[in-house]
Amino acid sequence: MKANKTRAVRLTSLTEDVAAVPEDAPFRARLHLLFTQIEREFEQLYLENQTLQEKLEIATKESAMQQDQRLAAGGSLSTQASSTALATQATQADEVAGSFLAAASSTHKSLKAKLSSATGGSKAKASNKIKAQTSRIVSSFKAPTVVSTVVREFGGHKDGIWQVAAKAGQPIIGTASADHTACIWGVESARCLLQYQGHAGSVNSIKFHQHRDLVLTGSGDGTAHIWQAAVNWEVPKKGHSSEEELDDSDEQVEDRDRVDTLRTPLCEFTGPGGHLSVVVAADWLSSMDQIITGSWDRTAILWDVETGQPLQPLTGHDHELTHVSAHPTQRLVVTASRDTTFRLWDFREAIPAVSVFQGHTETVTSSVFARDDKVVSGSDDRTIKVWELRNMRSALATIRTDSSVNRLAVSSGGIIAIPHDNRQIRLFDLNGQRVARLPRTSRQGHRRMVSSVAWAEEPLLDCDLFSCGFDRRVFGWSIVLPKDN
Repeated sequence: MKANKTRAVRLTSLTEDVAAVPEDAPFRARLHLLFTQIEREFEQLYLENQTLQEKLEIATKESAMQQDQRLAAGGSLSTQASSTALATQATQADEVAGSFLAAASSTHKSLKAKLSSATGGSKAKASNKIKAQTSRIVSSFKAPTVVSTVVREFGGHKDGIWQVAAKAGQPIIGTASADHTACIWGVESARCLLQYQGHAGSVNSIKFHQHRDLVLTGSGDGTAHIWQAAVNWEVPKKGHSSEEELDDSDEQVEDRDRVDTLRTPLCEFTGPGGHLSVVVAADWLSSMDQIITGSWDRTAILWDVETGQPLQPLTGHDHELTHVSAHPTQRLVVTASRDTTFRLWDFREAIPAVSVFQGHTETVTSSVFARDDKVVSGSDDRTIKVWELRNMRSALATIRTDSSVNRLAVSSGGIIAIPHDNRQIRLFDLNGQRVARLPRTSRQGHRRMVSSVAWAEEPLLDCDLFSCGFDRRVFGWSIVLPKDN
């Protein structure tokens, strides 16, 4: 109770600080002050949450010891309640921290509204949420065991990472970062093999060509680039020669830490008929001779790779696009938007057909194709929906979570990996059944928002899943699912 009062005081104080920011202050300075205050509050909540989790671990161990003693004496098991109570407190702290992360991505006005609601929220709602979380914790004890652990960690970006992608048939992954660069990493060495510096803004998306050493990136500079991703597997030697656009990132570091850099794209998608704002995502069509891009200008554009010219604009969304994704084998594309919908575009006929999928109540953050002619969509409304391509009226399954959903991924086996604002990663199947929650402790897992996940088609050196976030880190996870999955 004391902790709740203290947290309420801090929330009220932060709300007052926000209201105290002069309206005529420079826009960037105001934003900087607001986000600094949010980060400070989040760090305090994070530390509290860590303390609760440590108490939970201690209580669990004590509970196990007591259970063993009572079993030996012929007594009954009754210690699970104390463990569950502490687990409830930890979950509640996670929810509060998650609300701060969600608030960090909203405007000044929505920030004040969310903070006000946090201080004056209904006790009945809080009680219901706690009961629901406790029910999930208890039921999870009976679930099939999923063994998941971090086996690789990749670090080197200087800002948050928007997306991670795995290359089929090669032990490499790619990352797109807000530090204006994209990187190609060797999975075995966890070392950056190539850094692309051709964009003038945040790199928001990255996709590998299926058959060639090419990479497609979309950027905040309003362009999409295709660039050569031929990596040097050998450790660079001092004084080695390379092509004109390749050089070493820092001549002062040791040879083993030197990184090849590339600044010139093979093709740049911009100019007349192109986007007028940030390109948030780009993907290859199955034929690999065309790409699709999505932008904050509310349009998607189909481009010809050979000529670099726009072929067709896709209009209809009422707000900014957040994601685009192409079907792996058919000429189908889905576009997601802040207008709470996503659209299916069918290019198999001369005149493209479009279908609108409605069902979310907030921004659709991602939509991807899955096996058996299904589409999976995630949203800021904290739900994930599974849809049938031939039935856009209602979802086949709805997964409800406790945090906003970012760029999710579906494995070839039909397992949905869901990255959250509250630093969690959850696994569900296409029927909406929970499979697992990946571990997140002080020793492993993300410390800030998880922005994207990517499955490896085949395990890359024991890595089945990759995740990235705004803690500037990428993790490679080994995941052993039950046989029935």
